Amino acid sequence: MSERLGIRELRGDLSASVRRAGSGERIIVTVDGAPIAELGPVDGGVESVTLAGLVARGLVVPPRRTDRPPLPDPVPAWIGSRLDRLLREVRG
Repeated sequence: MSERLGIRELRGDLSASVRRAGSGERIIVTVDGAPIAELGPVDGGVESVTLAGLVARGLVVPPRRTDRPPLPDPVPAWIGSRLDRLLREVRG
């Protein structure tokens, strides 16, 4: 069972909540009583995201050109990075 914690309570004792989540607890964060996020431990068995996996799930369109060398798998990406700049950097 997950504990529900309002955003104000989370702000008030963030470090303790993060420690609890790191030790295995799942905490549902709510705003005005509605759940908006979950705080919990990082799963050790998280599989890496691959380009082939994204294509298979329909989230990415495969390249039309086949004359370029394939991209490394997995492609390193960070939240907020622009894909055009990332691809330019990877391709050289």
